[in-house]
Amino acid sequence: MPTLRTFLPALMAVATLATTAANAQTITLYTSQPNADAQATVDAFMAQNPGIKVEWVRDGTTQLLTRLEAEISANAVKPDVLLIADAVTLESLKQRDLLQPYQSPERTHYDAALYDADGYYHGTKLITTGIAYHQAAPQRPTSWQDLTRPEYRGLVAAPSPLYSGAALIHLQTLVNLPQFGWPYYEALKANGAQVQGGNGGVLKAVATGTKPYGVLADYLAIREKAKGAPVEFVFPTEGVSVVTEPVAILKGSAQPAARKLVDFLLSETGQQLVFEQGYLPARQDAPVPAGFPARDAIQPLPLDAARALQQTEADKTRFGQIFDSAP
Repeated sequence: MPTLRTFLPALMAVATLATTAANAQTITLYTSQPNADAQATVDAFMAQNPGIKVEWVRDGTTQLLTRLEAEISANAVKPDVLLIADAVTLESLKQRDLLQPYQSPERTHYDAALYDADGYYHGTKLITTGIAYHQAAPQRPTSWQDLTRPEYRGLVAAPSPLYSGAALIHLQTLVNLPQFGWPYYEALKANGAQVQGGNGGVLKAVATGTKPYGVLADYLAIREKAKGAPVEFVFPTEGVSVVTEPVAILKGSAQPAARKLVDFLLSETGQQLVFEQGYLPARQDAPVPAGFPARDAIQPLPLDAARALQQTEADKTRFGQIFDSAP
């Protein structure tokens, strides 16, 4: 028969659980990560922080921004944290005073180019754009300029910056560098490069040999090769454009847990998760996934996010004029 001595500890345990549940913090994350990656990220964070619940919404960056704009108009902003494709997008929110600064202590493990100097956003991974080619292709490209040579005429596929965020970052990186500029894109067009939607279409074209060369995000080619696809990936000698999938806290968030999520994403544990998902972690002391070269062998090309933001619409228009595409 239960006694008071045996009953009280059980009662206290139940009360403790009820208090913990009542005191649990809930934060909302908007992310453009693939669903499986987003779920794994949230699960790992909540396992490490049992007093915090994360509700999350996954969609493309453009769709998430459309949703956020509607919430801003209705004065009903829901997310505490954004984890989306590129720094240019978050720079636009920073300039509109929609983000709050947070200088994560984890930033000391990152190259200063990968986070906003004022602490408004922090890069979490490095997704570079390079050159993929079919293993049966007659040429082995090593340079961006190779794609403009006669032997590549009509054999190159590329994602459109009018559809792909990574392709837009790639465009804005190259056109602002003197060794490329707009003449590079004009040369691609003159050499018969085919622009088609996003990275997925380019990967399919290269893997099937329809277009044996492609401008492509690194992890797509490296993952497919690991699965047995006849695809190789090259980090061109001039360097690569980079999407950093930055994280930021919305200005209206009053949740301390939002800062904990940022710290987690930038921590050794969070960056190990990035590694396990097959991406190149942004953290300098994190391991490099199979299929990638050593970290110091990858040369990121510079991008001024504020300048790119100012030029976005003009860049899209000019690209559309060159490739006969409507912006």
